[in-house]
Amino acid sequence: MKALDTVSTISLLNQIMEFELAGVVRYTHYGLMVTGPNRLPIVDFFKSQASESLTHAQEAGEIITGLEGHPSQKIAPIEETNQHAVRNLLQESLNHEQMALNLYKQLLDIVENASIYLEEYARTKIGQEEMHNLEIKKMLRDFS
Repeated sequence: MKALDTVSTISLLNQIMEFELAGVVRYTHYGLMVTGPNRLPIVDFFKSQASESLTHAQEAGEIITGLEGHPSQKIAPIEETNQHAVRNLLQESLNHEQMALNLYKQLLDIVENASIYLEEYARTKIGQEEMHNLEIKKMLRDFS
């Protein structure tokens, strides 16, 4: 196995943490903006996404401190289009989830063959983000 690049790993985990914290704000906002006859299940979906983003941020922070790093107190920039139709919110969600997927793939590239635990962590998150992408794409099909 190769040596773990702790500095790069902590840096990327901080980016992930900031991005996941932005997801908490993003999905909370989306849940507040949904209107219409299908509001309740869509709001529940966004609330669930916000809770999961918080959990992901906390998990990244725990790993950072475990690696003797310092978790960031920032959040990533949040795109705000002011387009609040459900289709727009779902498309923005898909964009967000694809960016999260890319961050976790970058993490896998850094930790692969250096840490079994971090490799499994990254792979698990990649699987979860891929599932979110599929679910949102299925939700968007009704708007095609």
